[in-house]
Amino acid sequence: MFQKVLVANRGEIAIRLLRACRELGLQTVAVYSAAEKNAPHTRFADQAVEIGPAAPRDSYLHLPNILAAARATGADAIHPGYGFLSENAACAEAITAAGLTFIGPPAAAIRAMGDKAQAKNTMRAAGVPTLPGAENLASESEFNEAAERIGYPVLVKAAAGGGGKGMRVVRSAPEMTPALEAARRESQNAFGDEHLLLEKFIEPAYHIEFQVFGDQHGHLVHLFERECSVQRRHQKIIEESPSPRLTPELRERMGAAAVKAAQAVGYTNAGTVEFIFDARSGEFYFLEMNTRLQVEHPITEALTGLDLAQWQLRAAAGEPFPYRQTDLTQRGHAIECRLYAEDAAAGFLPSTGKILQFHAPGGPGVRVDAGIETGLEVSHFYDPLLAKVIVSAETREAALRRMQAALSETVLHGVASNLDFLQALLAHPAFAQGQIHTRWVETEFHWPPALPPLTALVAAALAESVSGVPQPAKNAEANPFSPWKSTNGFRN
Repeated sequence: MFQKVLVANRGEIAIRLLRACRELGLQTVAVYSAAEKNAPHTRFADQAVEIGPAAPRDSYLHLPNILAAARATGADAIHPGYGFLSENAACAEAITAAGLTFIGPPAAAIRAMGDKAQAKNTMRAAGVPTLPGAENLASESEFNEAAERIGYPVLVKAAAGGGGKGMRVVRSAPEMTPALEAARRESQNAFGDEHLLLEKFIEPAYHIEFQVFGDQHGHLVHLFERECSVQRRHQKIIEESPSPRLTPELRERMGAAAVKAAQAVGYTNAGTVEFIFDARSGEFYFLEMNTRLQVEHPITEALTGLDLAQWQLRAAAGEPFPYRQTDLTQRGHAIECRLYAEDAAAGFLPSTGKILQFHAPGGPGVRVDAGIETGLEVSHFYDPLLAKVIVSAETREAALRRMQAALSETVLHGVASNLDFLQALLAHPAFAQGQIHTRWVETEFHWPPALPPLTALVAAALAESVSGVPQPAKNAEANPFSPWKSTNGFRN
């Protein structure tokens, strides 16, 4: 096992990993930018090193400074977390070349799955179902010809992408030109690569991913699925497990395909194979593989009892993973909600400023992974994810009630957040019925909701002018989607 691990990340995932190291008895090093000298993750480590200015390209993405911090502190392993350098094959190679251990999959596996066109070809050769599509297209006419052959609607997609960047839905030929221009521009900005591919666009579609884990001794298993269909513009909002739409037979088939996909690239450590599920045909298709620990990994931990962060460390140190597929089971149901610093009522614009108060919920079956605290300054330089609220219970219905209670106990003052938005999503009948597809939030869920009647607003304004305290509209508490309703004493 290693002696000292440097975590090359920030926020809640840095704290998560530093805690896992501490529990294994390992010494730790945190890194931080000039804007985060007092960030909570810096106090979770035995040592903390500043690695550059606030901009990520000059700090968290600047590998020479991270390697210098590792050398200065005597770290012998680096964990990249997720985002930043986590899916960068060149980074993994540079860390290894420096005589350190990269805690993650082999660089070759990262590279093989990082190029979406190459990944699809590899999956086809391995017998994993893939979406009808076309790669290695250059001219607009080639994209148009391929779209006609595949059949509209199609999805223009960044070949080197991920996280919803560089993606556009095209429903007819006239939409192709602006879609290609926008996707290329976004892909170049996000990944430094403007190459695109084309795929059949399935609707309604459901996004189901399988956690896989492999050791360095040839043993690879899946740790069941996570339903990730509650999305907005391809960004996940709420995840749960088990998926409410998988039969035991379909779960077995998809799990076997996920393992086959990982084996095809010689995968080790933690990874996630993502599928698109077509409920109409009952078929599923390989979407992509994330060669890292996922944001939503806690719900898998809640149902399997495994600590994925610790097993990443142990597998990277050469320990065998002791569980066979038949040893692994799911128990109960788990849900995760992502709390973002964004103003959902104003088009989901990012929100910045000082956190005046943060109170996380607690109780049986409730876990909060947070990278924030009261007094912290939320910067525009970094991802707006503030915290994750995770609950588990014996049944889906019980887990849903527990999550609603946990969110009602969450207090966040000082920056706008999506807390009310999450509560409204969970209260919608479509969520209770497990019927939310990947486009549902954008096409069927109307947010912000209609304002209360003018007379109620006037009455509320008059009451506020008298008391000096904001008052809800008279009928707000009866309306669970009212923008005036607040279960934690304030409006976001």
